[in-house]
Formats: sequence, structure tokens, C-alpha cells
Amino acid sequence: MTETVGSALLVGVAFGYILENAGFGSPCKLTGQFTLRDWSVLKVMFTAIVVAATGLQLLGQLGWLDLEAVFVPTSLMMASAVGGVLVGAGFAIGGYCPGTSVVGVANGRLDALVFLVGLLIGTFAFAGLYGPAIEAIMSMAEVESGDTLHDAWGISPWWIIGAMAAALVGVYYLGRWFEQRMGGPIDAQTATCGEAGCGTTEDHGDGAAARLNP
Repeated sequence: MTETVGSALLVGVAFGYILENAGFGSPCKLTGQFTLRDWSVLKVMFTAIVVAATGLQLLGQLGWLDLEAVFVPTSLMMASAVGGVLVGAGFAIGGYCPGTSVVGVANGRLDALVFLVGLLIGTFAFAGLYGPAIEAIMSMAEVESGDTLHDAWGISPWWIIGAMAAALVGVYYLGRWFEQRMGGPIDAQTATCGEAGCGTTEDHGDGAAARLNP
């Protein structure tokens, strides 16, 4: 137990350090995704999903990992949809997600502390109000045939990974197209040190390269 907690703390600190130095601990970087000005969040998260999926399948085929022993949550479509909308709304309004809010608090950001307090209040409120009504809503549209695309529809995992990789390439191209036209992306230094200027740009004349005023 001690080793598990210790390794989790070590990985968490390293992850937080990387997030902060990449600018992800700032609401300026994160809200830029919702204004289509900075696609770094989607690029990083989507890339992580494709890399993790590929790694899991390779480890499984090499016999180094029992894929059947990997926990996969039950596929609840309604719960995922409602939860996704609520999390996305909080992300867009507050400029943080649960993980980045902790990074922001560790860096001394007051708005991150307010966000984290609200997150904790919402979590305890949901736990206190949880009952048959909420459980009934969450269990709607459950995929009973399987918890993965492979189990539910018999699609080869490699076809799924290939489709995600192709979509990832599209995200990179689409993101770059929007960033060039919206004055982005927001660089890490501006995100971490120049929050006051994250909402303004200074056109250099070519319409594509814009610098953020710190």
C-alpha cells in the first residue's frame, strides 16, 4: 500500500510539473480550446488516447498484459452524455478541469482554488443526493452487449485504433487551420505568466501569426 501511494504521488507530481510548464495549469490555455484559438488540449488528450490504445494492444499481443484483466467501466450512454455536458460546461466557464485545477492551486492561483472548492462541493452534493432517481437516469442507454467497441460490435481493435489515428491527423490539420486564423496558439510562457493578455492579440500583418500581449 505504501509503495502504491508513493508511486502515485511521484507520478502525480511529475504529471503536474509537466502540465504547468506546458501552460495547461492556466485557464487561458484551456479556454482557448473552446474559442477554437488553441487546440493544444484536444491534441494532447487525443494523442494520449491513441498512444495508450496502441500500447495496450501491443502489450496484449506480446503476452505481457492480460487485456481481460484491465478494468473497463460499464458503458452507460446517458450518464456519459450528461456528465460530459456538465464537465464541459464547467471546463469552459471555469477554465479548469479537476486535474489542472489542482495544478493551478499548487501554483498559487486563486481562481483555481475557487474552482476546486466548487468541484468538491459539487462532488459531495452529488453523493448526498444520489438515490434511485439519479441511478435510474444514469443507467439509461446501457450497452449490454459489451463495454468496448470490440466486444459490442466485434470490430477489430486495430481497425478502431486506425480510425482514431486518422481522426487524430484530421484534428491536427483542423486545429492548425483554426489557430492560424484565430491568432493562436497560446504559448506556454504567456499562459503561465501573462494571463492578463490571453484575450487579446496583436496582428503582425499576415493574419496568421499573432502575438499575445502579456
